[in-house]
Amino acid sequence: MIKIVLDTNIIISAALSPSGNCARIINLLADTKQAALFYAKPILAEYQLVLSRPQFGISPQIQEEIMEAINAEGKELKPIPSDITFIDESDRIFYDTAQEAGAILITGNKKHYPDENFIMTPVEFLRMQNKIGHLKETH
Repeated sequence: MIKIVLDTNIIISAALSPSGNCARIINLLADTKQAALFYAKPILAEYQLVLSRPQFGISPQIQEEIMEAINAEGKELKPIPSDITFIDESDRIFYDTAQEAGAILITGNKKHYPDENFIMTPVEFLRMQNKIGHLKETH
């Protein structure tokens, strides 16, 4: 099982584009149990805050479904804060949670994070997942 932490932009993209790459990643959590989601309380608060922004037009029902799924499928951690410099300080909690969990951090904004192998875009993650899935099927 692959451990993951999702940046807020992945959650928003999944909500806005239910057939896109970000939604495919979310579906891995519930449908196949191939991935385990990790979060910290400040991450949940940010998800809720951003999902409810009027400019995204995400219905309260969809917001609730997403948050319920994250609470049901995810595992809460209390990471130790790192001392790395971030462009946007609010990104630290995602990085620290991924570090604490030994997880992959999936984000659409890699430039906001240090250049680390465990930080991937949705496309990079899905390519890796497809290779792993293919290897499991052939053995």
